[in-house]
Amino acid sequence: MSTFNYRGRDRAGKLVKGTIEGDSASAAASNLMATGVTPLEIRPASSAKPVAKGSTETSGGKGKDLELFAPKVQHADILIFTRQIHTLLKAGVPIMRALTGLQESNTNPAMKALLKDVKESLDAGRDLSLSFARHPKEFSTFYLSMIRVGEMTGRLEEIFIRLFHHMEFEKYMREQVQSALRYPSFVMMAMGVAMVVINIWVIPAFAGVFKGFGAELPLMTRILIGFSGFMVTWWPALILGGGALFIGMRSYVNTPAGRLWWDYTKMSVPIAGKIVRKATLARFARSFSLASRSGVPAVQAMTTVALTVDNEYMAQKISSIRHSVERGESILKSSMATGIFTPVVLQMIAVGEESGSLDEMMEEIAEMYQSEVEYELKTLSQQIEPIMIIMLGGMVLVLALGIFLPLWDMGKVAK
Repeated sequence: MSTFNYRGRDRAGKLVKGTIEGDSASAAASNLMATGVTPLEIRPASSAKPVAKGSTETSGGKGKDLELFAPKVQHADILIFTRQIHTLLKAGVPIMRALTGLQESNTNPAMKALLKDVKESLDAGRDLSLSFARHPKEFSTFYLSMIRVGEMTGRLEEIFIRLFHHMEFEKYMREQVQSALRYPSFVMMAMGVAMVVINIWVIPAFAGVFKGFGAELPLMTRILIGFSGFMVTWWPALILGGGALFIGMRSYVNTPAGRLWWDYTKMSVPIAGKIVRKATLARFARSFSLASRSGVPAVQAMTTVALTVDNEYMAQKISSIRHSVERGESILKSSMATGIFTPVVLQMIAVGEESGSLDEMMEEIAEMYQSEVEYELKTLSQQIEPIMIIMLGGMVLVLALGIFLPLWDMGKVAK
């Protein structure tokens, strides 16, 4: 029996580390999976920490500089690899020969190095899932779990094509959500820049003119001039304060409580929030359907899917469903308690649970949410335009009243 150091994620998705004994790394991985821990890295306890891909052991900081500018494995590389390995396995090509061919034909040096490492790991007697687990940045926990299921069931070829379609769907949904948020973000940034320019350069010029009137200015004008003077005088403090606020928010969001708050806030934003919410639910339904069709038990599927939704708030809701199912409650009752599903979706879950075709119902739920997201994106500009027009109109009205009221009063005095 050998001792291995491991790093993985438990059923709640938390990162765990420790040591475990086993006849081989594959046996140690099997023992970990049996305890509900998905291994990300397993290595002999006496071995040194492996050198990062793309880096070289040099003195000083040269290795870090080389790693910083080295090519990296992109999501598209893993997507193409998943499709290609499925095609080769379907054609009857052995896994080692398939990996060799893909390594030789790949044009990304980082991907070539990854495939070489996977081959060497397989040569050392490790399973494919454990070989992939040596690269946690490139292969997600969900990807590794599905490969592990494919190895246990002998359906690797089918698992790879399902993973390919799943990753394509993930990529599409991510791009659509980013597209939905791009327009309102750009408009808000443009309005912010306009406010800065007006307060620093435009209003001070008018303030010099108004000062020569020798009369009391309207309230709106005094407010604008006061706010402009504050920005002109304290702009260094405002910049430093804004930078500190940004860094503080980033640091808070990186904490568990901050991530939970931010993920909930994203889904509460008017208009864009419901798109993010529906896209997240579509990702959950698609992932659960894929795991169920691949033979993963419902409880384990919930554990794995909670790590793929990329939203801590939704992950906690899914985990609550898993806990309820573990206590013997039905998936329908557990889903109703979360309050995140519409009545139509709950009816589909009830039908799927009663008929034993929950995976098919989840696939239909994913397609329904996807079609709703596509519709929301098509009508996004129509929903946002009235709000943007009102905001721009309000800004123009305030400026017009503050600047032109004194000029109007001056005209009346002149008459």
